[in-house]
Amino acid sequence: MMKVNVTFENLGRIRYKEAWEYQEKLFGTLLSGKAATCGKKPPEQHLLFCEHEHVYTLGKHGDRHNLLIAEHLCRDRHIDLHATDRGGDITYHGPGQLVAYPVIDLETFGMGIKSYISALEDVVIETLESCGIRGEKDAKAMGVWLDAGNPARARKICAIGVRASRHVTMHGLALNVNTDLAYFNHINPCGFTDRGVTSMQRELGGVDPGFEKVSVRMKQAFVHRFGMELSHELKHF
Repeated sequence: MMKVNVTFENLGRIRYKEAWEYQEKLFGTLLSGKAATCGKKPPEQHLLFCEHEHVYTLGKHGDRHNLLIAEHLCRDRHIDLHATDRGGDITYHGPGQLVAYPVIDLETFGMGIKSYISALEDVVIETLESCGIRGEKDAKAMGVWLDAGNPARARKICAIGVRASRHVTMHGLALNVNTDLAYFNHINPCGFTDRGVTSMQRELGGVDPGFEKVSVRMKQAFVHRFGMELSHELKHF
C-alpha cells in the first residue's frame, strides 16, 4: 500500500480554543486545496498531538444537563467550557490525556466516516496493547472500552468525536494516560450515567506508563493502521 504523507505536529500543552482555531485553519486550507485540484493532487494533511488545560467540551448534539456543576463553578476552578461542532456528547480534556487530531482527507485513505472511526479505535487498541492493556470496541458506543461486554464493569478509556465535511476530518480522540479522573465526576461522560471512566495508569495498578512513551506508541499505531508517512513540523504558538 502506498503511504500518504502527513505532517505531524506536537502542540504540547495548549488551551482547547487555541487548538480548535488552529484545526479550523488547517481544515479550511485542506478543503480549499482539495476543491482547487479536484482531487488530482493529494492536499497537505496533518496529524496533531497535544494535551489540553482543564476543559469540558460539549458535542453539537450533546445535552447540557450532562454538565453536573454550575458554569460559574467551572470558572472558579479554572475549567474552560466550550460547545463544539464535533459529534458526541460532553467530555473532559486535561493534563495527562493524549489528544490526537487528524486533519485528513478520507478519500486519500480510501475510507468512509464509519471505517475512519473504526480505524481510530484500532489505533487506540493497538497503543493500549503495546502497554499491556486490552482495549475493546462497543458496537453501541463509540470510543475504546475495557470490559465492554460486562455492564457492571464497563469503563471508557478513550473518547472519540469527529467532524467531517466533503470527507475532510477534524477533532479526533482523547486517551486517558495518567489523567486526574476526578474531573469526570462533574459530568456524565459522553452522556453515560451507568458506565465508568478509567486511565492507563489506573489499569496498570497505579504505575504511570509515561506520557511520551504512549505518544510514541500512538504515532506508530497511526502509521501502521493508516499507512501514513509522517514528516515533522515544529509550530510555535
